[in-house]
Amino acid sequence: MLWQAATILREHRGDGHLAALLTAGLDPVESLVSFAGIGAAPVAAFAGRGWSEEEWAAARDRLAARALLDDAGVATERGRALRAEVERRTDELAAEPWRSLGAADSARLSDLLGPFWLEVLGTGLLPRQSTLGIGTV
Repeated sequence: MLWQAATILREHRGDGHLAALLTAGLDPVESLVSFAGIGAAPVAAFAGRGWSEEEWAAARDRLAARALLDDAGVATERGRALRAEVERRTDELAAEPWRSLGAADSARLSDLLGPFWLEVLGTGLLPRQSTLGIGTV
């Protein structure tokens, strides 16, 4: 039951993240290119997402035309601000279940999940760099 609750919260956050990306005017490949641009993971880590080199380059060009990336594909100040706004909006959209749960029960859920999370991290099975943004920004 605990795993299901965590999964539902993760899925809810993911839905809000997609909404925040769309609201920010980022299409799917631009979302990944801009995420790579802030240094979340090396570009090669995104290869498994299925975008061709041409699609990636076209998205990078679109973002550069909007002054969100520089010529090297690195986020500009404006690009970093946009990504920060996406994350802020994602957090805002993800907060309602936690508010509904209340402070005491939210803390209890965190206490219950914390040891499991530490065990998972301790296994070394999670990649040190991933496209999920865990431990970035």
